[in-house]
Amino acid sequence: MRWRAKAVAIAAVTAVVTVAGCAQTVVGTAQRVNPTVPDPDRSYGYVDNRCGLLEDSTIQEMLNAENVVRPYSGAVCQYVLERKSGQDVGAGGPSTTIDVIFSWFETGSLDRERTLAQQRGAQITEKVVERHPAFLARRDTNGAGCSATAAAGSGVLSWWVQDRDKADTDPCKDAEKLLSATLSSEL
Repeated sequence: MRWRAKAVAIAAVTAVVTVAGCAQTVVGTAQRVNPTVPDPDRSYGYVDNRCGLLEDSTIQEMLNAENVVRPYSGAVCQYVLERKSGQDVGAGGPSTTIDVIFSWFETGSLDRERTLAQQRGAQITEKVVERHPAFLARRDTNGAGCSATAAAGSGVLSWWVQDRDKADTDPCKDAEKLLSATLSSEL
């Protein structure tokens, strides 16, 4: 009989402790977990004459450019593209010059890049691109310019697109398109 009383007492104490522990109210606001990158070991650097894992012809095609020149390649790749502008793009309208820059910082930080963009007066839009935390940073100083930046691999990569001749275009669409293509490309 004594062991029954002891078992009942232990069960009662366990129930009281469990109810007391589960009855607490937690203060604060629920926060989404910060997603980690899906590919922490992947590299996006300059390999096989490709920047951001993309061929020059792919960039030319994606941005609907007639001409593309890559004057510099490495951890940062620079492109100068020419494409027709206006509604009748194929009708021989005036050309516009587009500057495109790809950068990959193997040990970079998305928070650091965001802070720098904000300090330079960019308009920030938070995004998730191909399952990677990212942001767009629009800054129109000399024409329309926008970077699409994402945490990727062990660092951060970015595509900057700027239309030299116009401030009324949306370079963020092109920057995000290039970022998405890089993040989803095969090695």
